[in-house]
Amino acid sequence: MPRKPPPDPVASPKARAKAPDPRPADPKRAPSLASLRTEIDRIDKQLVELLNLRSDVAVQIGQIKQAQGLDIWSPSREDEVVARAIQASRGPLPHETLRLIFRELMSSSRSLQRQLRIAFLGPKYSYSHLASVARFGESVEHVPVGSIAAVFEEVNRRHVQFGIVPLENSTDGRIADTLDMFVRLPGLKIRAEVRLRVRHCLLGKGDWGNVRRVYSKAQAISQCRNWLGKNLPQAALVDVVSSAEAAAIAQKDPQAAAIASKPAAGAYGLNVLVENIEDQANNTTRFAVIAERGEQPTGRDKTTMILRLSNDVGTLAKAIAPFEKNGVNMTWIESFPTAENASVLNPSYLFFADIDGHAEDEPVKRSLEQVRKRCDRLEILGSYPRGESVES
Repeated sequence: MPRKPPPDPVASPKARAKAPDPRPADPKRAPSLASLRTEIDRIDKQLVELLNLRSDVAVQIGQIKQAQGLDIWSPSREDEVVARAIQASRGPLPHETLRLIFRELMSSSRSLQRQLRIAFLGPKYSYSHLASVARFGESVEHVPVGSIAAVFEEVNRRHVQFGIVPLENSTDGRIADTLDMFVRLPGLKIRAEVRLRVRHCLLGKGDWGNVRRVYSKAQAISQCRNWLGKNLPQAALVDVVSSAEAAAIAQKDPQAAAIASKPAAGAYGLNVLVENIEDQANNTTRFAVIAERGEQPTGRDKTTMILRLSNDVGTLAKAIAPFEKNGVNMTWIESFPTAENASVLNPSYLFFADIDGHAEDEPVKRSLEQVRKRCDRLEILGSYPRGESVES
C-alpha cells in the first residue's frame, strides 16, 4: 500500500498562523491616518471612562480609611501598584513612562480622598522639590521652606503631613543638617525613602566662557568640584541655600551660572550651558520622607537608627555585634559628634546606621533588644520600604 505523503506543514492551521504571507500588502486594506485617529479617539474615550471608574473606587477606599483611622498615603501599596503595572506591560511603553503615568494617577486619586501638604527645602525646582514630586506626584501641595530645620518643624507642628529631606549623597556622604535635626526631634519617623539620580547642569544667561561666578548649594558644588576645577578655574564658587535659589540668582546676572537641575533651566528662563557635570556618573542623593509615625512591614524594608556610645575602645564593635550574630545586614553607618564634645574630656559620639529588615521582624527585633543594652541611647528613626532609584 503506498504511503501517504507527509502533511504539508504550511497547510496546518498552526503553521499557517506563523508563516509569512507572501502576497504583497493591499494598499486598499492598509489603515488610513483618519481611521487610526478614529481608533485613538475611541480608545481615549474608554480610558477616560476607566479612569473615572478607578477614581470612584479610590474615593470609596478613602472613606473606609477615614472611618478606620488609616493613613491616606501608603508608600508600600503605591510601589506595589506600580510594580504590578510594569510587570503586566508588554510594551511598547517604556517602564519609566508607565511609572510616571501611575505616579500621577495615584497622586490624583489621593487628592480626591484628602489634600496632602509636603514640606521641602525650596524654592521650587530644587532637588528636594524634584524628589517630592517623584514620590508624591503633582496633585499635592508642595510647600517650599527656607531650611532643612524648617522642614522638620513644619512636620512637628502639623502644618504639613509629610516633609522630605536629603539624608546622604553617594559622592559626599551624610547631610549634617538632616542628621542634626533627627537628634533634636527624634519623635519624627522616616516613612519612606527616595533615591534620586542627580544630574547637575551648568545653567546661565550668557556664554560659558563669560562665567565669573558659579552659585549652588554647597553639596552640589562639591559633587562637581573636579569638573569646575578643570573647566571653570577662574570662576568664584558661591554657596547658597539651594540649587533653585542659585538659578534665580543666575537669572539676573549674565556673568553668573548656577549648578542646578535641567527642569530649573526652563522654570527660570536659563540656558543649559553644559549637562551632566557631576564628577560621579551615578551620583545619587537619598531623601527621607518624614512623618509622625512609621510604616508597617512589607517584606522589603530597611531600618534607620541612632546609637549613642562613649568614646572608649571597642564600644562600637561590641554594640553592633548582635546584628552579625542574628544575621542582620548593616548597610550604612556614619559618626556624628554630640553637641557637648568640645567641652568634655571623654566625649560621646552618635552613629547613624541602616540595617536590612523592619524593626518588627523577629531577627531585627531580637538584635535591637541586645544592641539597646550596649548603648547609652538607641533611637529607631523608622522602618520603611527600600526605594528604587528614580531620575531627577
